[in-house]
Amino acid sequence: MQDPRALLGRSIRWLYVVAAVLILVAITATLAWLGPLPSRVVVMSTGTPGSDYELFAQRYKTILSRAGVELRLMPSAGGVENIRRLDDPKSGVAVGFAQSGLTSEAQSPDLESLGTLFYEPFWFFYRGEPPKDLRAALTGKRVSVGPEGGGTRALALEFLALNGLDQNIAQLLPLTLEQTGDALQHGEIDAAMIVASWDAPVVRRLLASSELNLVGFARAGAYVALYPSLTKLTLPAGVGNMATNRPPSDVNLIAPKTSLIVRRDLHPAIQYLLLEAASEVHSPPGIFQQSGQFPAAETFDLPLSKQARQFYKSGTPLLQRYLPFWLAVLAMRLLVLLIPLVGVAYPLLRLAPAIYGWSMRHRIFRLYGELKFIDIEFEAGGADVSDLVARLERLEERADRLRVPNAFAHLLYHLRNHIDLVRARLQQAAAAAVKSPASAKPQSAAA
Repeated sequence: MQDPRALLGRSIRWLYVVAAVLILVAITATLAWLGPLPSRVVVMSTGTPGSDYELFAQRYKTILSRAGVELRLMPSAGGVENIRRLDDPKSGVAVGFAQSGLTSEAQSPDLESLGTLFYEPFWFFYRGEPPKDLRAALTGKRVSVGPEGGGTRALALEFLALNGLDQNIAQLLPLTLEQTGDALQHGEIDAAMIVASWDAPVVRRLLASSELNLVGFARAGAYVALYPSLTKLTLPAGVGNMATNRPPSDVNLIAPKTSLIVRRDLHPAIQYLLLEAASEVHSPPGIFQQSGQFPAAETFDLPLSKQARQFYKSGTPLLQRYLPFWLAVLAMRLLVLLIPLVGVAYPLLRLAPAIYGWSMRHRIFRLYGELKFIDIEFEAGGADVSDLVARLERLEERADRLRVPNAFAHLLYHLRNHIDLVRARLQQAAAAAVKSPASAKPQSAAA
């Protein structure tokens, strides 16, 4: 006789196979949706040596290293080249700095912003008294406008064009920020246009020099009206050098804002790491900004990423906030993987007893169906009673071999009782058929 427990295991084995297949499919789909784990190496395009981008990138690198992520820095000419590298998926660059006004969503559909970080004022330094006639002051002069691929050059050329000046009025030199500072102080060039933050050491050095003057923008409001990505700033008198009162009066400046740009496919966890680094580096107060003003959820050229919107709304994800970075990443993936386990396995396991009960009843009721057919044929008449009895005996043998758990034994006992009832009717009919010919013979003889 077969053990009911073995029977139970065999009967619902198919259910567990189906459940395992469904769970495997759900987990595979979930892993495909989650994508790969974050890379341990992220490439960032920075800027020229000594520039804001290069200095800030070094701080980012230190912060990300605390989480076990290497931020590999790739020097560049500036924001224009950074955008160019980010647009190229083969460059390997995933993040970079860029000032506003250098691209657009249509030009860079694969890029997103993590928000604005700081002001980058447009500094116009000039050897001698500030010029009243810009054309006359620049004609034939040696002017540094930054290297090709830099944001300084892009804004400087735009500035000249707005004022009706072409590139042939002066000798425009592609000097880096450090080269510009040295050349201007040593008298090797006559003027310089620089896009850099207040924190740039070169800017501080040039502001404090008594041999140089910072040219203000009398029509700063007009520039901002024409280019909404620019902001009007005021540099207070004496902030460069209080002892010598440099600059001698307040100076109006125009400034784009620098954004942290990433590729859309950069892993969300890395984006949150970069946002945390940005908060640590750029949130302190400065000469042009209040505490906590940056990073800011502002969009000029590119849309904010989904992670950036979530970060500015509610901060870093809970697990990443309280757990080490890689542990938080793994814990998040495990939590997500629980969804198919709970959503698929739990209902199936809850249904297992009901499905098993239906399976046991079905096995018994199938025999009941055959018993019913025998009874119907008998009631209809004309059937061979001996054949029906033989079929009933075979049915009873199958019922005797059927093994079910104790919870369903009463159904099997009811089946056997009903088999006995049908057998009794068949036996009565068989006995009546035997007596009928015997009683007919005397009657025939008497006749």
